[in-house]
Amino acid sequence: MLPRLALPLSMLAGCCAVPFAVMAADSPGIHVEWDLRLRHEQVDDAAFAAHADATTLRLRSGLRFSSERGWNGLLEMEGIAAGGNFNSGANGHGARPQVIDPPGIELNQLWLGWKGTRANIALGRQRLLFDNQRWVGNSGWRQNEQTFDALALEFAPRKELSLRYAFLDRVHRVNGDGARDPLARERALSTHLLNAAWKHGKQQLAGYAYLHRDGDVATASTSTIGMRWTGSHPLSSGSLAWTLEAARQRDHANNPLRFSHAYWLAEPAITWRGVTARAGWEHLGGDGRHSLQAPLATLHAFNGWADKFLVTPAAGLDDRYLGLGGNLGRERAGTRTAWQLAWHDYRADRGGLRYGSEWNASLTVPLAKGLGATVKLADYRASAFARDTRKLWLQVEYKGRR
Repeated sequence: MLPRLALPLSMLAGCCAVPFAVMAADSPGIHVEWDLRLRHEQVDDAAFAAHADATTLRLRSGLRFSSERGWNGLLEMEGIAAGGNFNSGANGHGARPQVIDPPGIELNQLWLGWKGTRANIALGRQRLLFDNQRWVGNSGWRQNEQTFDALALEFAPRKELSLRYAFLDRVHRVNGDGARDPLARERALSTHLLNAAWKHGKQQLAGYAYLHRDGDVATASTSTIGMRWTGSHPLSSGSLAWTLEAARQRDHANNPLRFSHAYWLAEPAITWRGVTARAGWEHLGGDGRHSLQAPLATLHAFNGWADKFLVTPAAGLDDRYLGLGGNLGRERAGTRTAWQLAWHDYRADRGGLRYGSEWNASLTVPLAKGLGATVKLADYRASAFARDTRKLWLQVEYKGRR
């Protein structure tokens, strides 16, 4: 499949690069941006007789402009080529595990905005990240990222206070335009996102109300209201940091179901001599029939990299975890080699069932300015949920702007 899409990808690069170069020469406020990512992903899932091997190449290239009067905008295209034996969600290879990186060429972002000293506004297809992306994010780990047709506003009436609002009309999901399931491609929404954050020194307190209405799947409509407190305090040889968050999710708008689920997160962390150790407990409530969900989130970043809990089980989820991370070696191209290690224990909210456990590890090495390589592992050991799953990623990524 790689040779078949080589020409479309080269055409995409050429179509983007030529006008960008010409326009950039005419105006210093116009820039070309690119993100080229080559990845090999291997999945061994005991639920399948065969494993999955996916080699994918993603080129994301865009034209960003800004003016002295505050106007700005972005036109960004995305092309993905893929080879190997895997279920992309679009190729019908259901006998193998999923790797949701289907080939294709799409419009990724197209928005126009205005930026002032205290307020910003953007209208169009755009990337949206709220807080730690637990509720709203771009799923940036996948080759085809998640974007939104939205109106987004930011306002800072005071230096320490920021207010955000977004209205979402449609979500373009990571599965791509060619997914066999039409609901996996995109969803029609009428969603309101409100977020207020107050900063004081190294602490931040945020409150949010995410009123999500899914026009295509009524049972996915929810209201999620909560608060999030983060901060850090210096120590003699490091620092102490914390994250505390609590929320309540209920049925909303056109949802025919009736439910109310609790969410909480407690994560203290301590950094000593460049190594950060953290412990966490994330709770996603469930009653055995229905459970808390986060359909607009960057889900890969939570509850383990094996992606066994992208959909919360009906009995809910308690994820208790330990993690270590830090940097190695000398600085190269402005960054150092970064490493992470984490262990998760997964249990049900109702019934005390132990789902399983998981190890995660990653190493990211800077090679040159804008160029880095990543090795990443996930090893899920099932007890009473899903099957044993191991994943390996090898990746090289090059980002730039001119």
